[in-house]
Amino acid sequence: MNFSIGILIGALSVLIVGVVFVLIKKTTGARSVFKAKEAADKIVDQAKNEAERIEREASIEAKEKLLNLKADFERQTRERRKKFNDQERRLVHKEENLERRVQSLERKERDLYQKERSLYSKEKEIGEQKSKYEDMLKKAVEEMERISGLSREEAKKELARKVEDEAKLEAVQALRRIEEETRGKSEILAKEIISQAIQRTAAEHVVETTVSVVDLPSDDMKGRIIGREGRNIRALELATGVDIIVDDTPEAVILSSFDPIRREMARLALEKLVVDGRIHPARIEEVVDTVKQELDEKVKQEGESVVLELQIQNLHPELVKLLGKLRYRTSYGQNALQHSKEVAYLSALMARELNLDTQVALRAGLLHDIGKAVDKDIEGTHTELSVDLAKKYGEIEPVVQAIASHHRDVDFPSIEAVLVQAADTLSAARPGARRELLETYIKRLEKLEEIATSYEGVAKAFALQAGREIRIIVEAQKTSDEQAVLAAKDIAQKIKEELDYPGQIKVTVIREMRAVEYAR
Repeated sequence: MNFSIGILIGALSVLIVGVVFVLIKKTTGARSVFKAKEAADKIVDQAKNEAERIEREASIEAKEKLLNLKADFERQTRERRKKFNDQERRLVHKEENLERRVQSLERKERDLYQKERSLYSKEKEIGEQKSKYEDMLKKAVEEMERISGLSREEAKKELARKVEDEAKLEAVQALRRIEEETRGKSEILAKEIISQAIQRTAAEHVVETTVSVVDLPSDDMKGRIIGREGRNIRALELATGVDIIVDDTPEAVILSSFDPIRREMARLALEKLVVDGRIHPARIEEVVDTVKQELDEKVKQEGESVVLELQIQNLHPELVKLLGKLRYRTSYGQNALQHSKEVAYLSALMARELNLDTQVALRAGLLHDIGKAVDKDIEGTHTELSVDLAKKYGEIEPVVQAIASHHRDVDFPSIEAVLVQAADTLSAARPGARRELLETYIKRLEKLEEIATSYEGVAKAFALQAGREIRIIVEAQKTSDEQAVLAAKDIAQKIKEELDYPGQIKVTVIREMRAVEYAR
């Protein structure tokens, strides 16, 4: 630092001398030279003072920087020493932990070694005992087989059978307990809802047949209906597709056809011809054409009347027309339209009692058999046709699903669907609602008794209430109470799988125990 200051002072002196030389050279006269010397001396003094000041300031600044550097160095040294001390302590702590872990692992290793030796000795001992017990078990099994006279496989089968029987009995007992717990609550509520719905839908019913009777004013009219060489009756049968029976019945003609719409058309046409009095082939064709148009309009009015009565809105006109056709359809003698109205009423009333969607239940109940109104030339069951028609004419999905499940062809998608199925059963199973042929009826009763008597332990079986209930008497010595419950369920399932029947069949299994002794 002093060397630099000296250089600076020398440079200033050279500069000052140069200035003085220039001044002296330019100055003329001694006075000028003297003044120049004084000025130069003065400049030199000022330069020296300035240099000394600069030197002092530089020295002071250098000392301050040196002190600051020294303080920073000492501070960094302390921090590093502290870090080193902390790291040293952590390393010592980790080393102590590692040493403790090593000691712990060594102890565990010694313990495991001792346990392994102990387990090995015990395993060896168990193996010896196992072979000993296997020999004893083998001898015991051979002795048991010799005493019982059964092989091992036979004994297993016998044991499995007993376990299966016990499991079945336990399952029946559990099922019986659950049924008893729920029956008290469910029966009261169900009976109340169903009874209210049935009471509110009390309706008149007429069992229809495949024949219609047309009254005549006199027996002379029969000859005019037959016509010369039977031409009138042939023309009438050809135009209507109905068999016309003219027999000894006084003042009456019988119309026979399985198609109720054709039969109704023939009845109306014949009544018009009788009133008109003009009966010939041309007039017959004219009247039949007129009656067809009137019957189509009547069918439409029947459907509209039902829709108005049930207060159903936005029903497609084609569905309305098909509903009118149901007026002339029957199932086991029950009018299809009346049955559909019943199901709609019952479904809606039960849905209202349960706070469900009344409109879904009402529409599904009314349309559940709409497929029965379709002509026979279209393939498919009436349920499939009903579903297709409901989809085609814009019914919502819950209604379609309820229609699809009303004969349990698919699982119930909603509670409304269950109500539609229950209402359908109630309407069909009501005494007097439907009829069936005597031969079919007798076969069904015989099949019921045959299914019941085929079950092991059944002594007698009786079909009651026109085949709607079967009572089965089982032998008390061969059948326990739990087995009787199981038998009732098995027989009911077998009836469901093998028989077709309207409504439901009640299966009652009776087990009676009698103890008889004689005092002599």
